[in-house]
Amino acid sequence: MRTMSETPLAAAPGAQEHPSLALVNSAGGVAVGKDYDEMSTPEAAAAWLMARDLIGQDAVLHEHCQGRLAALRADLRNLFTAHTTGDVPTTSAVHALNFALTCVPGALLLRFDPPGGFTRRADHPTTQVVEHVMAVIAEDAASLLSGDQASQLASCEADSCQRFFLRTHARRQWCSTRCGDRVRAARAYLRKRSIHSPQTA
Repeated sequence: MRTMSETPLAAAPGAQEHPSLALVNSAGGVAVGKDYDEMSTPEAAAAWLMARDLIGQDAVLHEHCQGRLAALRADLRNLFTAHTTGDVPTTSAVHALNFALTCVPGALLLRFDPPGGFTRRADHPTTQVVEHVMAVIAEDAASLLSGDQASQLASCEADSCQRFFLRTHARRQWCSTRCGDRVRAARAYLRKRSIHSPQTA
């Protein structure tokens, strides 16, 4: 499976604002034989999270952390697919999202720093980094699926593309110009071939 650095794609509409949408789109296929995974290693997963300010620069992820994020990604894909197709999501996917929502204490702890004085912030030691990230992403997914933008969530209609996006207008069919161009080129090729094909009686 290729990494995203080998097959760069522009962020789908909505992915910059919604980490859950970005996570679902962090793996998949954009064309036949062209799969990618932006979180294929713990290091790649950490870089992906850092780029979205979900973890600090000094955070370290282990293989089991990467695995938990990949599992949440699969569950979110199940929920997004069910939403866009009108199907029923799996019970396990709903439970997984709810577990991610509630696995991190919400209390902000009191801290004192001599230069800055008293502050309150969530405390996320290394063992809780993934739980915090998953809670943030799950909260975003739950809000997206149940909020005002739910009707805008769509899956790309280009063959082999598995990405989701938020429709910027009602007639938008594709997650990117790249996918739109690919579909139009394929249609033009089929029209040209049909015109030049010998007619059968």
